[in-house]
Parts: sequence; C-alpha cells; structure tokens
Amino acid sequence: MSKEPFVIEQTYNSPVNKVWEALTDNEKLKQWYFQLEDFKPEVGFKFRFSGTDKGVTFWHQCVIQEVVPLKKLSYTWRYEEYPGDSLVAIELFDEGDGKTRLRLTHTGLHTFPQDNPSFARESFAKGWTYITGTSLKGFLEK
Repeated sequence: MSKEPFVIEQTYNSPVNKVWEALTDNEKLKQWYFQLEDFKPEVGFKFRFSGTDKGVTFWHQCVIQEVVPLKKLSYTWRYEEYPGDSLVAIELFDEGDGKTRLRLTHTGLHTFPQDNPSFARESFAKGWTYITGTSLKGFLEK
C-alpha cells in the first residue's frame, strides 16, 4: 500500500470565518459531520464518534494536535479495536471574494489493516469526497 497521504481540495462560496465555524463549532459540526458528544478546538482535546461502513460500526478516536485559528486544524484519527494511527490536517486559504479553499490531508492510512476493505484508500477517498464536497459544501452554501 502506498504511504502517500490522501489529499483533497474543495473551494466554497463562503468566507474563511464561516468555514472555520463549521469545522470547530459542535452545533454546526452536527449538521454536516458526525454526531460528536463534545468538541473544542483546543490542543489535547479528545473526541470520538461512530461511523458505519458495510454494516460494521467503527468507533473513531481523535485528539486535537494543532489549532491555528482560521487557518489550520489537525487531529489524530484511530479506530477502537483496530491497529493503526493516522492524522487529519485541514488547512483553510482565503481565495478572496468570499471564497475559501480547504485542503484536507490524511496521512498514515497505510497503518490500518489492509485486509479490511473499509480501510482501503478508495474508501477514505469516497468518504472525504462526500464529506468535503457534498456535506460541508451543502451546509456552507445553503
């Protein structure tokens, strides 16, 4: 498996501060991301959520690693009961005219069990494409 990170970029018709709020305000996160019990954009903050793929529920465990307000948010991404460690980094770029470009980089995908199709690179690509390109975009541009 490739050790290359998965990278996706999207541009939204929404200013940076609104995109940042969507990424860091739990009430807004619940409208387009996952149902988190709590979320605080603070280094060391731990959060978890469940996601289902192919009928199996996976519990995600995350810890905030870096917060640069209006610019960058990164957190670890692990699965309960499965080996592997990865990191999600989300960067925001002001493109002017009320537009924001988001770059999401997910590194460490190769550390997850490769015999499980839910951990295939294509599965992450499909998930992040939907989350950033449909769910978040729809929330921001409604």
